[in-house]
Formats: sequence, structure tokens, C-alpha cells
Amino acid sequence: MPHALTPAECIELIRNHGFAVQKKFGQNFLIDTNVLEGIVSFAQVTEDDCVLEIGPGMGALTGYLVDAAGRVIAVEVDRVLIPLLEGSFSDCDNFILINDDILKVDLASLVESENAGNPIKVVANLPYYITTPVVMKLLEAELPIKSITIMIQKEVAERIAEKPGTKTYGILSVFLQAWYDIEYLFTVGPGAFNPPPKVHSAVIRLVRNG
Repeated sequence: MPHALTPAECIELIRNHGFAVQKKFGQNFLIDTNVLEGIVSFAQVTEDDCVLEIGPGMGALTGYLVDAAGRVIAVEVDRVLIPLLEGSFSDCDNFILINDDILKVDLASLVESENAGNPIKVVANLPYYITTPVVMKLLEAELPIKSITIMIQKEVAERIAEKPGTKTYGILSVFLQAWYDIEYLFTVGPGAFNPPPKVHSAVIRLVRNG
């Protein structure tokens, strides 16, 4: 049974559960079907992949991932969302849900225990305020990562993907491009989210270059 949600189903989940968006977690739930499908497609997720999803939220992207991947490890900080996610994916043998702060999780141990230390793909709609800390943690943890496909604030995505010699090329660009080939994939407007953010977003993909 497919687990991907339509935009209407995502909004209905929010209403039915009386869910209040937590600003402290930077919650803007992605509900646009085309964008969700695009993220999974560009991430090239297959049944041979183990995917680490950071911040599954209401589970809209998660639904596409569990249908495509061999295993999905989802780390969600908001405990209010845990029962909803558990209920939505209770029939999925390939779904592991962890209620914790991604910045406090021992990622190396997690990948070792849940995927025998084998390479993973990271796919996420990241809250804007933790984009840099999360990306830096992924690098510093020295994980076996095949690729990182993430939705982040458009301006940050442009800065990460910038080329040397340009005005916005900086330390973050240098650091990431030393390890990854970076591709700016597409821009996403505020209307793709509920509630809509005040800025545009973008999806980028980072693939290990060595």
C-alpha cells in the first residue's frame, strides 16, 4: 500500500490532530506533491538504499521514502508528532523512528546499529535555523554518506553551491565543496508549504567526490 500523502491529506492530518506549529522547531510542512516527488527522484532513492531523514514532520516526504527505499531512519525532535508518525507507518517494516534532536544524536553509532555501518543517503526538508549545524555535523561525524539531498532556504542553497571568485562564495562553500560535488536542483515557492514560510526555498544535492 502506497504511503505517499496528497496535499489535501497532509492538511487534513494537521487539522484532525489539532496540531499547533512549533516555531522553535522551524516547522513548515512540505505538502506539494510535485516537489516531494522531485526530491525523491533527484535523490535517486532505490530499494537498495538506507535513507536518513531529518525532521519527518507530518510524514509527507517520509511516505515517498518508505515506498522507495529499503530502509528509512527518521529522526524527529517534536514528541507531539511521534504518535502521528507511528500510526501512519505502523505497517512499514523498513521504517525506524527516533524521537531525538538530530544535533545530539550519535550518528556514527546510529548508522552502525541500523545499517551495519554501510553507506546511507540523507534526504530532508531541513528547518532553516539548523541548516548549517546539521550539514557540519554530517561532515564531522565522518559518516559513510553516498549523497545529501536537502530542502533549505534559497539564499543558503545559492551560497553553498556558489563558485570561487563570486561575491557569496565563502567558508561554507569552501568546506563543503572540498568533500562534495554540489548541484542546485530547483527553487520552491512558499506555497508548497503549510504554513508557508516568508522566503523561498531550494533543493540541492551533495554527492561525495572522493
